[in-house]
Amino acid sequence: MGSDRGAEMRRIAATLGAFLLGSCNLVPQPTLTACADPNNLPFSNRARQGFENKLAALIASDLHAQLKYVWWAQRRGYVRNTLNERACDFWPGVGSNVEMVATSRPYYRSTYEFVTRANSNLTGLTLDDPRLRKLKIGVQMVGNDATNTPPAHALAARKIVGNVRGYMLYGDYSAPNPPAEIVRAVERGDVDVALVWGPLAGYFAAQSKVPLRLEPVTPWLANNQWPMQFDISVGVQNGNYRLLKEIDGVLRRRSGEIHKLLAQYHVPVVDQ
Repeated sequence: MGSDRGAEMRRIAATLGAFLLGSCNLVPQPTLTACADPNNLPFSNRARQGFENKLAALIASDLHAQLKYVWWAQRRGYVRNTLNERACDFWPGVGSNVEMVATSRPYYRSTYEFVTRANSNLTGLTLDDPRLRKLKIGVQMVGNDATNTPPAHALAARKIVGNVRGYMLYGDYSAPNPPAEIVRAVERGDVDVALVWGPLAGYFAAQSKVPLRLEPVTPWLANNQWPMQFDISVGVQNGNYRLLKEIDGVLRRRSGEIHKLLAQYHVPVVDQ
């Protein structure tokens, strides 16, 4: 009886010792913190429903890291208050030529789109189409200075101003997905045509109760200075080349999945 009890105690001690030894050898899972807007579909929201949320999860999973978020509205000062403050590690959707951050290889290229109602006779529009001078036009605006969107500058350069209605890119942040308002304006008939950044145009046009038509804005380089197409990358802090290299690897390895993800969100993709 005593020998059996002693043997049992030795087995328990051996099991406990093995567990403790294994626990000492456990490596904590690294974390990756994404910077994201909590109210900005189709890109991101706090419920993690945007395609940039899905991309961030894919990157973290591929790198065997736990994904966390720092939520910040994408207003002026966004980079200063997120990446530059080292509050987060990466931004899943930034223009490839932005100098404030280090950027990955592009994972898609999109274009501004003419958005019209499908039953309108407005196919084949270009920035130089004379019909634009008589139509009610919606255009995305940032402000009244040089930071405005390329379509706003291109129309102004053609002296198409009086029949243009501006829709602020930042919009009414108290409402869900404020940039959607410009597409809804076409749906309601408030404007005849809107010039909208591709991912926004594709996503919200697909949800419209009224069939909408999308056509790329051409010429893609207006007045030899206002591009209508942009490459989009993942951004990291300047100097964080280790993480940048790792993210580049994920974008290469998972490119097929990323292309399918963009298609699910109706993102117009231009060949790079």
